Amino acid sequence: MQIESEIKLDFNDVLIKPKRSQAISRLDVDLKRNYKFLNCNSNIEFDVGCPIIAANMDTIGTFSMARALSKFDVWTALHKFYKVDEIQKFYTEEADVAKRVFYSTGTNEQDLEKLKTISDLHIELKFICIDVANGYTQKFVDKCKQIREWFPYSVLLAGNVCTAEMVQELLIAGKVDIVKIGIGSGKSCITRHITGVGYPQLSAIIECADAAHGLGGHICADGGCRTPGDIAKSFAAGTDFSMIGGMFAGHIECDGDFTYDENGNKIGMIFYGMSSDTAMIKHHGGKAVYRASEGATIKVPFKGSISQTIEQILGGLRSTCTYVGTNKLKDISKCTTFVKTNRVHDMNL
Repeated sequence: MQIESEIKLDFNDVLIKPKRSQAISRLDVDLKRNYKFLNCNSNIEFDVGCPIIAANMDTIGTFSMARALSKFDVWTALHKFYKVDEIQKFYTEEADVAKRVFYSTGTNEQDLEKLKTISDLHIELKFICIDVANGYTQKFVDKCKQIREWFPYSVLLAGNVCTAEMVQELLIAGKVDIVKIGIGSGKSCITRHITGVGYPQLSAIIECADAAHGLGGHICADGGCRTPGDIAKSFAAGTDFSMIGGMFAGHIECDGDFTYDENGNKIGMIFYGMSSDTAMIKHHGGKAVYRASEGATIKVPFKGSISQTIEQILGGLRSTCTYVGTNKLKDISKCTTFVKTNRVHDMNL
């Protein structure tokens, strides 16, 4: 046993210090990014648009969400429970939308057989999300490498982990392009409460970004963002992509169980983590006796169309850039100074 004495930070432990700059209009801020990926053999620079990704949770990563967010050049990681014929229909009939999604897969045999079946149908999966709760196993690294062998020209996003050494392992041995960062930080994740395992998300992003960028790789911050300001902090800390779950819950485009008032109007939605009892009962017929639930089931308010929320998020990002003196999202981390606060400030919207 050992103790690391350096204090690590979450989003609500810091604020971004404003800086004097030449007048910059929010209208002129460029939120688009271009990346060349480390292990993808396409050998081209990808225009990724605005690098925000709707999480691959079954209520969030929907076709409807992808349609709505693609209009803003924003990404969606589809959940992995769509059937093969549904995936085929979507990629075939909605190619313009499909080019802004990650196909999601796990690493068990059933998931990999489904992935091979889709590949055999000649569906071009340019972006693949390999998703497990614990990305620290050798099996996970090996499966990532196997998928890379199957898809040498695809961009692979894999996780979750939260430390620099595992980022390097997945980039080098796992041959992925983007490592997903975050354990225990999500709105509906209770891993920290159940297991005691986790890492404060802001520090995780800073340390993992440094490890990835030194190798020419990229990271995606996953979890912990409760407000548009948190998303800005994630990019300011050095993430290349920011994946959003809870903030996108409760919208028309979600595939969830909505609640209604006495007049039949939607007032809320049931939102749950993918390691919750709710998810395990829904998709696996129940929770195995040897494991604990690491996800919460909560009720979130109905929020209307996702367009209103994404406009608020993108507007917040533009404003943050003007406060630190840059007109490009790609330069925000270079321009940021974080100030540690002496209190937990309440920024819930």
